[in-house]
Order: sequence, then C-alpha cells, then structure tokens
Amino acid sequence: MAGLFDEQADIYLDARPNYPSEWYSMLAARTPQHSLAWDVGTGNGQAAIGVAEHYEQVIATDVSEEQLKRGIPHPRVRYLHTPLPISENEFIASIGGENSVDLVTVAQAVHWFDLPKFYSLVTRLLRKPGGVVAVWCYNDIAVSPTFDPVMKKFHDTTLPYWDRNVQYLFDGYKTLPFPFESVGLGSEGEPAALEIPKKLSFEGFVRMVRSWSAVVTAKNQGVDLLSEKVVKEFESAWGGSTLVRSVAYKAFMLAGKVKL
Repeated sequence: MAGLFDEQADIYLDARPNYPSEWYSMLAARTPQHSLAWDVGTGNGQAAIGVAEHYEQVIATDVSEEQLKRGIPHPRVRYLHTPLPISENEFIASIGGENSVDLVTVAQAVHWFDLPKFYSLVTRLLRKPGGVVAVWCYNDIAVSPTFDPVMKKFHDTTLPYWDRNVQYLFDGYKTLPFPFESVGLGSEGEPAALEIPKKLSFEGFVRMVRSWSAVVTAKNQGVDLLSEKVVKEFESAWGGSTLVRSVAYKAFMLAGKVKL
C-alpha cells in the first residue's frame, strides 16, 4: 500500500477528522513512563501531534514520502521515512532500540500492515512492563436520518474498488488479530466503540469522500463514483452546500500490552 495514498495526499490532509484529545489522555494514563512514543503510518502526523502532548518524543513513521512532506511540525515529533526494504534490527534501532517505547499508536492504518511482522516489532520495541500499543479506526459517519441512507447507497457502489484489507475496517476491527493483553480499551474480538464529533461543511464532506482509496482506484479505472449527479444527491440530502453540520464518526479502538 506504499503509494496508495500518495495521489490524494493534499486532500487527505484537509479532509480527515481530528481525534479527540481525551483519547490521548486515556492512553497516556495507562503508561507509567512518557519518554518515547512511536506513531506508525503517521501520514501527515495528525495522531503524532496529539500523542506529543503527553510524551517527550514521538517518532512518526510512514512508507509514503508524499504524506510525510505534509507532516504537521511539532517540536517533539520527528518524522521518519521507513522504506520497505529495511531489516527488523535496523528498524528497531532507528526507533530507539528494544524495550524503549512507552506507547505505539496506529490511527486508521493497521489494516494495511503485514500484521505478524508489525506485531513482532511492537513486541520488541515496547517497554516491558508498562508499554502500550493502541490501534484505532473509524468506518462510518452519522449525519442525519435523511442523509445516512444516501451515504449507504453511495458506499455500496464503492465496494468493488476497496482493497481486501479494508474488510477489517468495515467490521470495526472485530476480526483484526490483536495478540496483546487488554488494558481496558478494547481487546481482540471486542474493540471499544468510540465517537469522533466534528463540525463538517458540505465541501469538507465531499473532500473526505474524494480521498477514499476506493474512489481514487475507481477513477484510475475510468469510473467516476463521485459524479456531478451523485454530488448533487448528497448536497440535497445534506440540506444545501452552505450548511455546516455536527456529525459523528463511528470509531473503534484496541489497546493492550505485551503478554509476559
């Protein structure tokens, strides 16, 4: 998936919701030390800068250079490009060494990873005892009784164009392997259900949907899922292009520590 989000990096930066600050407080409260965090698949650093409010240093990594170019500057965040051909030992040294990381976070990305390899890295890097790994996603948006059925109809048209890994996302990480001991924020098979409240303009909504990997994939295959007609249907159900709505993204989290 290294280049999957390169093409829409600018739209992605502008369109995605911000994760609530309470999430980072909840996670920080579960790690005894707050020296080093690793934000994986950081994209533009959206989660990394939230983590940095609680940890002395955050290493924010991504395989996409295009995303990292748009990384939000923060004095405690160091952005690091991690190309795929790199050995596990090299990778661990570049983050901080074994048993060095207090918190590992993955926002909206773990479903793309080689999970056995990633979990092996996490197990070696996390501080023991006390280190925590947390992964989360959002997979739906609740707007209004008028809008939501229109959104469902559109979503169904995108299904043939999603990568198969996105099934983890669609089921709210219920089937995502997560071999860690629960810390009270979801566990394997039982993710914690959360919400992300957001004020969203119609233009912002359209930008978000335009950044979906399935919409980009379809367009590259000559299929415009977000045609002018579809946008007009959305606009009518939204209540007009100038309306700013209070919406809720449906989110799910799994958090745990290494089983000793």
